[in-house]
Amino acid sequence: MKSKILAALVATMAVGATCAFAANPFVDVPSDSWAYKSVVELADAGIIQGVDGQYFQGNRNITRYEAAEMVAKAMAHMDKASVEQRALINKLADEYADELNNLGVRVSALENRVGNVKLTGDARVRYIHQDSDDQGKGEVKNDNSWSYRVRVRANAQVNDRTKVVYGVSTNNVNFADNSTASDSKDNNIFTDRAFVDYNFGGNNWDLMVGRYEYDMGGDRGYGFLYGDNFDGAQLKYQNDKFAATAGYGKFKEGRIGGFTNEDTEINNPAKTGYGELEGFFGGGRAAGSALGVYYNDFNGGDETFKFDDAWGAYGSLNLGKWNAFANYEKYNSENSSNDDPEVWIGKISYNKANFATPKSWDAWVEYLNADNGFTNKDGKWLGSTRSWRNSNLLNNVKSWGVGVDYTFAKNAQFQVMQSFASEAKEGSNDPGEETRAQFVFVF
Repeated sequence: MKSKILAALVATMAVGATCAFAANPFVDVPSDSWAYKSVVELADAGIIQGVDGQYFQGNRNITRYEAAEMVAKAMAHMDKASVEQRALINKLADEYADELNNLGVRVSALENRVGNVKLTGDARVRYIHQDSDDQGKGEVKNDNSWSYRVRVRANAQVNDRTKVVYGVSTNNVNFADNSTASDSKDNNIFTDRAFVDYNFGGNNWDLMVGRYEYDMGGDRGYGFLYGDNFDGAQLKYQNDKFAATAGYGKFKEGRIGGFTNEDTEINNPAKTGYGELEGFFGGGRAAGSALGVYYNDFNGGDETFKFDDAWGAYGSLNLGKWNAFANYEKYNSENSSNDDPEVWIGKISYNKANFATPKSWDAWVEYLNADNGFTNKDGKWLGSTRSWRNSNLLNNVKSWGVGVDYTFAKNAQFQVMQSFASEAKEGSNDPGEETRAQFVFVF
């Protein structure tokens, strides 16, 4: 890069301890140099090492990775920096975020800067096509195949323990909809995130209150039946080997939330108390290998949501670039005359597509076996899901799926998914196969 070493260091200097008696480690910085004191202080704080441990080479251009390394070391001394110095370090941390991630400095560490308000979000353009079943039903029409969604988040770091998040989202809007945003129900913009997150107990404990995303199985589970908008409170304890989560609240979306469509409430939403236990192995929580069990106790909801409770378990195993995942869930109906549906999911993935790394990619194959009972009598899905499939490929079905994700530019990814060998478990109406492709942009 064009900046000289001393110019890059000006923003990160003076954050270490004073070193009036420190020895000069560089033979090419004489004691009468105007930069002598600053260079010695930075070297004594461990922010710079020079070249071969002997030469400062102040006129040499540095690489972005060398600059990022110095920023990372300056971040370690943030508690000793002045307000002005913190602002400069934060600015450099934003500039070198990708390099810092590659050096092992987690993005979460960058985001925990007091007084920082950051806007993030994503935009998705999606194409879906599904063939009709063998009775000529269920086809996704061509004029409804293309849709978009935009979400924006404001993340405010109140202090070193407290974060406030507020987010808005559009619904999935079909391009075929000729209505204006002011008179179309499909185009409504709504609040989908509004919560306070508080860390305490050495950051092992986390309390979240407000509207957040809740998925059965947590961050690592499949999120089969529901998620998205949930008003409640959640307490979580976690370390590198273990995590325990407990919460209570009510659903705010779909039939599980008491809605016939996006904005017509017909009944009180279903409520749930939930708990989850997880264990991490093979390198700890960050490594990705884990086992988890979880339980939900439901109450309320309209007549279409008939479950009393549910439990599930998952396992995720990382083997280098490979990941093997399995998830099981069992739902118990309130009425003993109803069936208690089960669902099995298995997935094998290779590699990982990272939004921050252009040309990164992954590929996966999954198998899903779901009993009948996750839709109402009209075939409408009871809630939300983190699955990519349409509802008739999530209920009363055995189905395979494959997909590829490719990051074609920084913060821009193309994703394609295809079902195959799908068949109904009961009855003769096999669902039509689904093709889904989407561009996702994050900012």
